[in-house]
Amino acid sequence: MRGLTDSLVLTKRQLLQLLRVPEVLIFSTIQPVMFVLLFRYVFGGSISTGQPGGYVQLLMPGIFVQTVAFTLAGTAVGLAADMQKGLIDRFRSLPIARSAVLFGRTLGDAALNVVVLTFMGITGFIVGWRPSSGILKVIAGFAFLLLFGYSMSWLGVLIGISVREERVAQNLTFIAVFPLTFLSNAFAPTTGMPKVLQYFAEWNPVSTMVAACRELFGLKNEFGVTAGSFPSQHPLLMSFIYMLLITLVFVPLSVRKYNRTSK
Repeated sequence: MRGLTDSLVLTKRQLLQLLRVPEVLIFSTIQPVMFVLLFRYVFGGSISTGQPGGYVQLLMPGIFVQTVAFTLAGTAVGLAADMQKGLIDRFRSLPIARSAVLFGRTLGDAALNVVVLTFMGITGFIVGWRPSSGILKVIAGFAFLLLFGYSMSWLGVLIGISVREERVAQNLTFIAVFPLTFLSNAFAPTTGMPKVLQYFAEWNPVSTMVAACRELFGLKNEFGVTAGSFPSQHPLLMSFIYMLLITLVFVPLSVRKYNRTSK
């Protein structure tokens, strides 16, 4: 209970930072909205999907997943900056649970994702996105996105406490996430890729999350040579397995790394 209380206090600290430095919230929201508008109107007319409603229906789940996947960037850069400024050393001197610093950071980033996804959903609706699965499945889809973002943030924790500068953290997170998001089914069907890349794309955690969200939002996802694979047949289950694995691996690694650096 003490660890939970300490984590919630540090989560509150991070949320107060957003109020006191609103530029962080503004730019965290503007960038995903810009992606929605650019992909919708720049690439939307050149990609044929065969889906009712056109490209925007397939685009929005991909943009949602890309945005929450990049949660790890904010987590990594924020922790690296706190360590560089000596703030983490001050936390270590306080009588609080060691893991509370990490859990507080990830919970705060998850709360930020709620705001970002809300603005993105509104923007998507304005430009023509219309989920057809019903309100309960739409809510389940957004809950799934928040869980994925939270699991990815723990990879960001490990990166943030393993580097010495926030610039290094930013570059590492870009290298980690950029190939996953673009070698996936997020923005274009994988059927046009070479077969080797198709296999990689369909087993990619980002692809399974996109397929799961499309299913929850009432769309049929397109698969290439891997149409009979487990991820293509069970994207929801496979996404949950990926999130569980990421969390089970990176939470203990991050806490252990943090405890070691504090000695």
